[in-house]
Amino acid sequence: MNQALLNSMTAAERRLVAETSRDAMADLDEEELLALHARIRRARSKYVSVYRRKASGAVVKRGGRGFSYPKNQRDRGKAEVFETALASVSREVGVRASQSAAELKASRLAAARSGSSGPSRAKPRAASATKPASRPRGAKETTGGLKKDASTRAVGARRQAKRDSR
Repeated sequence: MNQALLNSMTAAERRLVAETSRDAMADLDEEELLALHARIRRARSKYVSVYRRKASGAVVKRGGRGFSYPKNQRDRGKAEVFETALASVSREVGVRASQSAAELKASRLAAARSGSSGPSRAKPRAASATKPASRPRGAKETTGGLKKDASTRAVGARRQAKRDSR
């Protein structure tokens, strides 16, 4: 990166760029990487919009895009620095996400091989906490919730009614 441009940044901006080095990102978990990604993206968007706003105003003032291009170099450079930083953080987020997906898949396969139906709970919850009283008698507890279960049943009923009417 251009050292003169880095030196022209504020201390907070330099710290933000420094957080995107490989060594600094090695200690971060996936959630912290996503938070860093959001901060970098905000900074990049800020300088892209500042650059575009100044450039569009300078076109009329200077008489053309070509004449206004060199006058807005600092904001354009900052946007490029943050774009490069965002790319490196995005790459690292992708690596960590694929690692955690592989770990989750391996744990699910291991659970399936051992015969358990899912992750075991430390202590059983009370019967009133696990199944609400308003749940229909034949409905099973799923991850989708009551509304999704009802929607699925309604779609199936409509499909069957359509077949029956033929």
